[in-house]
Amino acid sequence: MTVGARTRLDELADLLRKAPDEVFLQPHNVPDPDAIASCAGLQYLLAERGIEAKIVYDRELEKTDAIMMLEVFGISMIPVSRAETLDERDWTVLVDVQKGTSNVTDLVTEEVAVIDHHELGSDRTCAFSDIRPGVGACSSIVASWFFENRIEPPARVAGALVFGIMKDTENLVRGVSELDIEMLYRLFGHYDPSSLRKLNGNQLTMADLRHYADAFSTVETYGELGFMRLDCSDDSLLGSASDIVLSLDTVKVAVSWSVRDRGIKLSVRSEIPEAPASDCVRAIVAGLGVGGGHAHMAGGFIPLDRLPADKPADLLIRHRAITWFESLEMKAPGG
Repeated sequence: MTVGARTRLDELADLLRKAPDEVFLQPHNVPDPDAIASCAGLQYLLAERGIEAKIVYDRELEKTDAIMMLEVFGISMIPVSRAETLDERDWTVLVDVQKGTSNVTDLVTEEVAVIDHHELGSDRTCAFSDIRPGVGACSSIVASWFFENRIEPPARVAGALVFGIMKDTENLVRGVSELDIEMLYRLFGHYDPSSLRKLNGNQLTMADLRHYADAFSTVETYGELGFMRLDCSDDSLLGSASDIVLSLDTVKVAVSWSVRDRGIKLSVRSEIPEAPASDCVRAIVAGLGVGGGHAHMAGGFIPLDRLPADKPADLLIRHRAITWFESLEMKAPGG
C-alpha cells in the first residue's frame, strides 16, 4: 500500500464522523468468538480515529468460550434490551453478518456499513462495505486493518483476534485462506498464549453434554449424508453438532437442525467442494425460509408457519437434502 494512501479504516471513520448521534457495532444475534473478536478489534481501531462505538447484540451469548472471552480480553458488549440510548438517530456497523439474514435483528438504527466474510447478500444498501467471502474468519479482515494502518494491536485485542480466527477455521482446517494464515503470523508475539489456553480448556458445560447425548440417538446416514436433530435452542451447539456428524468416517455432508418456538434452525457442514454447504441449505429452505453461508459451513431458518402441514419437518429436511445430493451425483464428469 502506498504511504499516505487512504485506507478502509480512514473511509469508514470519515463516514461515521457524520453520524447524527451514537455509533454501534452489531454482530449476529448469538455472537461467537469470531464475531466478538471482530467487534472488539474494530472498536479499538475506531477509537484510534477518535470515534466511540458501543457493541450491541440481540438474543444471548451461549457458548462457554464466548462468555469467557469478555472477561479474559476485557470486552464490553451490551444486550439490545439494555441499550437505553439506542434509537433511530444512531448508526450501526454490521460485523460478521449482513442485512437480510435470519440471524440478525433489524434494529431501529440505520445500518451504514458492513464488515463480513460470508457470501454476498442481496441487500447491498450500506454506504461502506468490506465483504470478503473467501476469508475464513472475519477476525482476519479486522486484523488486516491494524497492519494496513500501522496500528499495533494491544495484547487483549490480538489475543481475541487469534482466538476468533482459530475458532472459525476450526484450527486452520476449514475454509482457511492465505489472509487467515498471514494474520496469525503477524499477530504472533502481540498476545499472551496463556489466555488462549484458558479459553481452549473451557468449551462445554454439563448441560451441553446432555444435549449432545440426546442428539446422538437421532443420527442417521444416507450414503455420504449425515443427519442429526438437536432438541436445544442453542445455536452454537447446533453448529458443533454438525461438526460432530461430519467427523463420522462415511459422512461428507452433515445436516443438523432444531425446532424452536418460531421455526426450524438449520446447520450444514461439507468437506467436499462439489457439494457446497450453502447450496445444500438453500435447497432445504427453498420456497420456505432463508439460508446461506460458505461452501464449508452454512445455516438457515424456516418459520413454523411456512412448513407444509402434510409432511413432518424431519422428513422434509431429509428428503430435500437427499434430493439435492443425488442431483449432484448425476452431474458426474462427462455426464
